[in-house]
Amino acid sequence: MQTVQTAFWVVAMLVILAIAFDFMNGFHDAANSIATVVSTGVLKPGHAVIFAAGFNLLALFIFHLSVAATVGKGIVQPGIVDTHVVFGALMGAIAWNIVTWIYGIPSSSSHALIGGIVGAVMAKSGASALVMGGVLKTVAFIFISPVLGFVLGSLMMVLVSWICLRSTPSKVDRWFRRLQLVSAGAYSLGHGGNDAQKTIGIIWMLLIATGYTAASDPLPPTWTVVCCYTAIAAGTMFGGWRIVKTMGQKITKLKPIGGFCAETGGALTLFLATALGIPVSTTHTITGAIVGVGSTQRASAVRWGVAGTIVWAWVLTIPAAAAVAALAYWVSLLLF
Repeated sequence: MQTVQTAFWVVAMLVILAIAFDFMNGFHDAANSIATVVSTGVLKPGHAVIFAAGFNLLALFIFHLSVAATVGKGIVQPGIVDTHVVFGALMGAIAWNIVTWIYGIPSSSSHALIGGIVGAVMAKSGASALVMGGVLKTVAFIFISPVLGFVLGSLMMVLVSWICLRSTPSKVDRWFRRLQLVSAGAYSLGHGGNDAQKTIGIIWMLLIATGYTAASDPLPPTWTVVCCYTAIAAGTMFGGWRIVKTMGQKITKLKPIGGFCAETGGALTLFLATALGIPVSTTHTITGAIVGVGSTQRASAVRWGVAGTIVWAWVLTIPAAAAVAALAYWVSLLLF
């Protein structure tokens, strides 16, 4: 009886830690949803985070839990995950998020979590314990999602510029200030739909490993879905102001028409990835789209030095989070 009670409290504490990560994901990645709409002056920061959080929560009713299934069942071989692995994975992801938030670097909470899972699992059982198909699919989209965001963002900018060729600048600005509310809402919807599911996935993984949910269940418990979507929406309302400045002002100067095109290109990329069950980075996606929009004006419109710093953060995310996760896994074994 004592063993079951102890196991329950361990699981409960890890669920709370996972929800804390989800909240952190929201405020860390709030910049992805609101940076363009704030930097163009369409919404004030306080209104923007409430607006984005509402669409994060709305995603609960729209997207199938394909991404949660990939994280929960498609990254690690059955029977490998235990409470130490989950603790290590979450600590690796949280540590990387804190470091990049302090320095205002837009990095991927998604890949920090995947890196954390990979690091903790390898510390326990080596690379053979990973489902390489799921890992490689996720790693591939580190490169595919920003490229797709770049292509869609730049194509949208070219198309919209051609459509508006005979319109006056004031008329274009007026229309796209309204349309940017639509594109920002769509991007926030995609942000909630993809990112909240990653935390649902790791909680699902934990519940299966500890026997609280059967591996054969097609969906995670409803309470995990509600809690994770609520947590990411609350985190978005908290706002990641350090990163908003980098995303909205330092990469390239955006007007409402550019913000609309970047957000629309990014949203389409997120919708596609979520439908395919692929955990992607909202940071990578919107950065690629912003760079794509800026590059259609002229190459010098993009501050490539800032973009390069962001890319380096992307490259380091998985190995850095994996290293911290492996260390946290070993510490967990010693302490518990």
